[in-house]
Amino acid sequence: MLVAGVDVGGTNIGVGLVDEHHRVHVRAKRDTPQLGPRALADAIIESVRGLGHHPAAVGLGIPGVIFEGQVAEVPNLAGWDKPFDLPGTVSRELGLPVALGNDVNVGLRGEWLAGAAKGHDQVLGVWLGTGIGGGLILDGQPFDGARGAAGEIGHVITHRGGALCGCGRRGCVEAYAGRRSLAAMVTAMVDAGRHTRLLDIQREEGKSTLTARVWAKALAEGDELAVELFDIAVEVLAVGVGSVLNVLDLELVVIGGGMAQKMGQPLADRIGAESQQWILHPSPQLTFVTATLGDDSGLVGAAAVARHLLART
Repeated sequence: MLVAGVDVGGTNIGVGLVDEHHRVHVRAKRDTPQLGPRALADAIIESVRGLGHHPAAVGLGIPGVIFEGQVAEVPNLAGWDKPFDLPGTVSRELGLPVALGNDVNVGLRGEWLAGAAKGHDQVLGVWLGTGIGGGLILDGQPFDGARGAAGEIGHVITHRGGALCGCGRRGCVEAYAGRRSLAAMVTAMVDAGRHTRLLDIQREEGKSTLTARVWAKALAEGDELAVELFDIAVEVLAVGVGSVLNVLDLELVVIGGGMAQKMGQPLADRIGAESQQWILHPSPQLTFVTATLGDDSGLVGAAAVARHLLART
């Protein structure tokens, strides 16, 4: 039985058909519309129909707080300024059951079922994308928290009164390490007279934003501003990760998202090494790894959420 997994990010929407063994058979990707929730729903509906198969259900991973099956808060999607029944809208249009989950929670669930976190019971997932997302596996089960907001490592405060975050608060990890925040820093630095190859590479790649690929190329070239800002991002991430590990005493940290895909295990090793100074009782068993499923982690995890919904009905 195939179900559709949909992974909504701030930049792209990924969609795929997933079987009961967590294998993805068909994949597609499109840009995330920036015109509000109705446009997003339409894009999801078109993407699922475009797979050429009638799935048994649809699982959606979306970058926001999910409470009682609905979107409670979406800080990184444009135009989402009032309640909108996303799962209900998609379900009515497709005539299928639809389950909803936070994008990083479902991404980590995918890695736990079939990727880097398989076989582990105490896991933190950190996804580096447009923003910074997090997810948790506690005592061998996905942990969403009391109202679906668990794992929000991007909004751990590391600098009281620090840089303004997209959530409206100051000093969050995401304000220093999310790609959207990094892009704003680049713009400010260039306006102040700093030189960087980042914008040149963006134009050469034909990208509308500073994607993970653009950052990876600039860092590989040793671009001074890219290195400086990325060093800060890693340092702040390490503080946030170390703080979470002090509270939860976990065995594995999975680094996912676009940056992890482009930079691989060296990025996970670097975040792990930087985190050690902030961990009160560092464990020799603590391991940092990159996600191994790539874009499929969100598809597999979202599909698993849909299967869970089917099993209850």
